[in-house]
Amino acid sequence: MNIGEIARRAGVSRSTVSYALSGKRNVSQETLARVQQVIEELNYRPNAAARALKEGRTRTLGLVIPPAARRLTYMQLDFVASVLDAAARADLDVLLSPSGDMHEGAFQRLIDGRRVDGVILMEIRLDDPRVTQLQKADMPFVSIGRTARPEGTWWVDVDNEYLINRCVRHLADLGHRDIALINRSPEMLAAGYGPGWRARQGFRDAIARGGLTGWEYSCGDDAAGGDACMQLILEEHPEITAAATINEAALPGVQRALHRAGLSVPADFSLIGVAAQHWAEECHPPLTSADVPAGELGAHAVSLLIERIANPAALPKHLLLCPPISLRESVGRVPVRSIAAS
Repeated sequence: MNIGEIARRAGVSRSTVSYALSGKRNVSQETLARVQQVIEELNYRPNAAARALKEGRTRTLGLVIPPAARRLTYMQLDFVASVLDAAARADLDVLLSPSGDMHEGAFQRLIDGRRVDGVILMEIRLDDPRVTQLQKADMPFVSIGRTARPEGTWWVDVDNEYLINRCVRHLADLGHRDIALINRSPEMLAAGYGPGWRARQGFRDAIARGGLTGWEYSCGDDAAGGDACMQLILEEHPEITAAATINEAALPGVQRALHRAGLSVPADFSLIGVAAQHWAEECHPPLTSADVPAGELGAHAVSLLIERIANPAALPKHLLLCPPISLRESVGRVPVRSIAAS
């Protein structure tokens, strides 16, 4: 239950409810009594940390998103939606701000102007200058993702290294020996994009420990990139029978290239990866994947940031999720053609 619901039932504005709770402005006795009656009926108990934040300067959180030139993936959209929803439940506003080389000024203004009480960062690099800027400015922040040295910071993340490692081991259990990793774009990997680098490490470890043969491919973050990447894989290494990926946006193109080559999933080629659940379920066939609970991560990020703002002396906290692999129809045993060739 939030202030918006109280305002609706009492027939007043959200700001009036806030003033009634905080006492910052005078509210008529009649209105105050009506608000109090609704609060008692709903048994409303405002969270102490959220209340402390609402009594702050801006009552606004900043969400730093990828630049508009890059289309958000389903997972990223889930992050944004969950942050907006969680902030609304705490009766807070969210200011969206793009990041990237073309938007350095916007990010700096967000900090220097103190337009927000705290910031949530997305798409974290292993060495992320935005983290350093926020630390120097003493601006509370929580990151969705983590740097190479996350000690002393507040963050939530998915363990892409472990999950891709687990995906490869699952393929190996089904007899696949020649496996590709379809990673994120070359530009993101060159920039030190954390999930891509950790997926690479998990892939290499699984390949080495399993005595497998593996190839890594950078892939554009869209269907066209996936099509081109899969076509290249088939041309360079036709012996590959399966691929693991963290690039959900490329999957439609990957499947299109396989279909064009006359290969069926999973009879001829298996696909597995890390993706948002609804995206994995909408693939054809549905993708066997570690389903990232993006909504849960976004909500946790807001909760941690509220706590961070309300309790500046609190010790840093983090959340690292390892969702199980959901078995669907995109993975099968190694094709007979590959067994015969070996």
